[in-house]
Amino acid sequence: MRPLAPVTPPAKRTTRLALAVLAAFSVLTACGGGSPAADAAVGEGEGSGGKGAKGTITIRIPDPGNAGVLARGKKDGSLDKALAAVGAKVAWTGSAGPFAPAAQAMNADQLDIATGSITSGITSLSQSPGFAFFTATAPDPVGEGILVRPDSDIDSVEDLVGRKVAVNKGGTGEYLLLKALAKAGVPADKVERVYLRPDQTAAVFNAGQVDAWAVWSTYAVAEIGADKARFVADGTAIGSDNYSLNAVRSGFAKEHPEVVKALYAYLHENSAKEKKDPAAYLNVFTDAGPTAVNGKGGTVDPIRPEDIKRFETVARFYADQKVTPNKVDIAAHLIDIEKLS
Repeated sequence: MRPLAPVTPPAKRTTRLALAVLAAFSVLTACGGGSPAADAAVGEGEGSGGKGAKGTITIRIPDPGNAGVLARGKKDGSLDKALAAVGAKVAWTGSAGPFAPAAQAMNADQLDIATGSITSGITSLSQSPGFAFFTATAPDPVGEGILVRPDSDIDSVEDLVGRKVAVNKGGTGEYLLLKALAKAGVPADKVERVYLRPDQTAAVFNAGQVDAWAVWSTYAVAEIGADKARFVADGTAIGSDNYSLNAVRSGFAKEHPEVVKALYAYLHENSAKEKKDPAAYLNVFTDAGPTAVNGKGGTVDPIRPEDIKRFETVARFYADQKVTPNKVDIAAHLIDIEKLS
């Protein structure tokens, strides 16, 4: 803690207050890199993403942590009630984290649901996917962007030339950096990308081993709130279309569409409540310590035709930037939740 901190000017207080209400469902939003989640601790007689001895369908979802719709639903029992209506129950697996390992877990039939950004989703779809996306949540452009330290001489995207920028490979960080450079007309090879897991980057960034960090609100809010960083460009300035999506294991969606629809209905209804009263969905289990967070959620909605056009644009950008070997056919891996049966 910093003793005798100077009085914060009004403009800075306004900025910090705005940042304090970010971090959408982003405790769940997972964006590339990391290691697979732990296997579910399912009860006796329960199958893997199937029916248990008493006919109950088990749906395996990463533990939601301390914030968001699923965290509150876990604590107050409302999610159990919603799923019980369709003969299902949750088995919480490990903890929410980057989407890439979650995608691998779904492909290996070790997980049924995961949340990630469209950027990390596209990267994972380029590798023989066993999952599809069934919801979309609008981007949080004010909470994501490229961070630099407060005393950095980097004041524009152009100033990143010849510098090292930490990004998570194939995920939100790499997308934000490449998108910013393209908009500024800076060749991507003029900036060194340092691939790091986001949960391991703060120490490297704060030690000065990289010059900047392209990252989303889950990590950006903590750094800016502690006066350790500032945005040189946020998602709005970059022109980010970094949607958050929920994915379901393809086999589970085919076998239990009624459960997927019930989960969607729960997420949609309660994310609308979260948007109106974000404080009720923060620090659900504890309001102190390393898991305490600030933020607000976005509404979990069906994937609409206009969303698909945005996703296709991101997929084309990733192919053009050589992040994926070819343009991923994102439309082939989307579910119309309102028509699922």
